[in-house]
Amino acid sequence: MAFNIAIVVSEFNDEITTPMLEAALERAKAIGLNVSSVSRVPGAYDMPLSVDLLLGRKDVDAVVTLGAIIKGDTKHDELIANVTAKTLTELSLKHRKPVALGISGPGMTHGQAEERIKPVAERAVDAAMHMLKETARIS
Repeated sequence: MAFNIAIVVSEFNDEITTPMLEAALERAKAIGLNVSSVSRVPGAYDMPLSVDLLLGRKDVDAVVTLGAIIKGDTKHDELIANVTAKTLTELSLKHRKPVALGISGPGMTHGQAEERIKPVAERAVDAAMHMLKETARIS
């Protein structure tokens, strides 16, 4: 069975997220996932609306989110990460479709974000594939 995924990528910290998108697209192709849509949003906090709309589409079996939440001078990064992750989980349950969390952070430096570009993007795509296979098996 062929699966279709959508990718939602944050434009904030695009020097990190653009290569994340490239790595995710390469990984999806390598493991046989079809990418039916790529959506760009301003930041990680802005992802849930696009994810909600994509999960409602019949040509989307799962959504992969990509972003980098880098530590600043306040705890704003923690707020963004917590709210975003919780909302994405709720959307996955609402639509009964996987949402893979490929958002690195919070609490990381720019250098740490750079180190995580490929592994985080690839793991998110792998997680989507794993969950698609598992949900197909148990449903």
